[in-house]
Amino acid sequence: MKKKFGVKNVIKKKKFSRGFTFVETIAVLSITAILAAGSSVSVSKFINMAKKSSSKNQIEQYKFALQAYFLDCGCFPTTEQGLASLWEKPILYPIPENWGGPYIESEPGRDSWGFNFEYINTDDSIVSQEIPKNVPFVVKSLGKDGMEGGSGENEDIVSWK
Repeated sequence: MKKKFGVKNVIKKKKFSRGFTFVETIAVLSITAILAAGSSVSVSKFINMAKKSSSKNQIEQYKFALQAYFLDCGCFPTTEQGLASLWEKPILYPIPENWGGPYIESEPGRDSWGFNFEYINTDDSIVSQEIPKNVPFVVKSLGKDGMEGGSGENEDIVSWK
């Protein structure tokens, strides 16, 4: 027997192909939002870990450059001369005669959070008690919050650790 394509048969077919209900759509959107929120938290943690690692690497590069400066000049830059003395010859006293720089490839930059690195020569500065006594200089990043101290994401990154 042949199928008839009448009005009743067409209406029955449309009844089963109406799509998703409103409740089903809301459920799918809710699950998608929960998954997106969870993944954004994970991505945020990885980004912060990468920024911390990048700042540690920059501090290591400054440490090597400061050692080269010491070998050429016989002393480390003063706190006032700072990390800029690794890029261009200092104009502040004491002016090193044997400066052979630049000791870094570009001007001293900022840490991963956009704050300047801090340089302290422990011989000519009053330093906090947390700095070991045998450390000739300190290079540090103040971390995500840009303030002294902190823990977790806001922890300072220092050259002696």
